[in-house]
Amino acid sequence: MPGTPPARRTVLRAAALAPAVGLGLTACASDDGGSNRSAPTAPVDLGKSDDVKVGASKLYTDKNVVVSRISDDEYKAYSTICTHARCPIKTLEGHKLICQCHGSQFDATNGKVLKEPAVKPLAELPVKVENGKIIAGPRNPGNGDTP
Repeated sequence: MPGTPPARRTVLRAAALAPAVGLGLTACASDDGGSNRSAPTAPVDLGKSDDVKVGASKLYTDKNVVVSRISDDEYKAYSTICTHARCPIKTLEGHKLICQCHGSQFDATNGKVLKEPAVKPLAELPVKVENGKIIAGPRNPGNGDTP
C-alpha cells in the first residue's frame, strides 16, 4: 500500500492491535481466577485461636483475611484484598503478604505497604477471641455486635 496516506495506516494498525490490548486488560483484571474480591461483610469464624501462634501470622484465603498474633491476647486482622487492583492475596511468607496480580507486598502485622504498585495500606478488621475462636470482620448489621 505505497499510496496509502499515513493517517489511514495508523488507523488500520490501531484497529489491528485493539483486540490484543483488550485481551491483555482482561487477563490483568481477572488473573485471580474469578475469586471473591471482597473482605468479610459480617463477622466470620476463623477457627481456633491457638492456630495462630504468638509472633506468627495466618492467611485465610477463603475469607480474604489475615490474622497476626501480636501477644498472648492481642490479635490484628486485615482484609487481604489488595488495595491496588482489588485482587485477593493468596501468598503469605512469614509476615509478608504478596499479591500475585501485580507484585504489591504488605506487612501482615500492620497492613502497611512494603512494595508498590499499591500505595494504600490494607483495611484493618475488628478481631476478637470468643470461646477460643478467632472472630474477625465488621459489625454484624442490625444487632450491634462487634467481632
